[in-house]
Amino acid sequence: MAHGEVQSLTEPGQPAWTVLVPVKMLSIAKSRLDPHVGGFRRELALAMARDTVTAIASCEGVEVVVVTDDLDAAAALTDLATVLPDLPGAGINAALRHGAAAVGASRDRGLAAVQADLPSLRTAELGAALRAAALTEQAFVADTAGTGTTLYAASAAGRFSPQFGPGSAAAHRAVAQELRLDVPTLRRDVDTIDDLWAA
Repeated sequence: MAHGEVQSLTEPGQPAWTVLVPVKMLSIAKSRLDPHVGGFRRELALAMARDTVTAIASCEGVEVVVVTDDLDAAAALTDLATVLPDLPGAGINAALRHGAAAVGASRDRGLAAVQADLPSLRTAELGAALRAAALTEQAFVADTAGTGTTLYAASAAGRFSPQFGPGSAAAHRAVAQELRLDVPTLRRDVDTIDDLWAA
């Protein structure tokens, strides 16, 4: 299913999930790509974020909230999602906790975090992962390398406790169920030039 096609998770008008998407300051995002893309790194990071958010927003029953302290990113994504100002320089897990607190603690729906560097993400794959995540309290999807995390989710019954950072797959594995699904575009994050070509 392409970005523009709608993948339903629930009845229309009834969000099943809030998906938080943390977006770094563009000035520091994707620094490992700098030798390969030169002065276009900021634009590339923003384009990947837009592609990712577009795919998530196409998933019916999902409310998308971007958490960022970058003004350019906020302006570019406001037509696709709710944009929440981040606490500058606090880090990804702090940004996600900040976002979780801002969307409310009533938790009548699941709460998920998806990385902003999944430019080939297909809506159907995200929908499959969220449906699987709804069956357990906490779940995650590892990246293609198996060491990082591209999606972390807590169902309405679960505690939202993101563990992003170096070795995040192992950290999430200690608290959440790993979803071993056929979702290659959800696993394919972009950190290096090889990742970019693969995406």
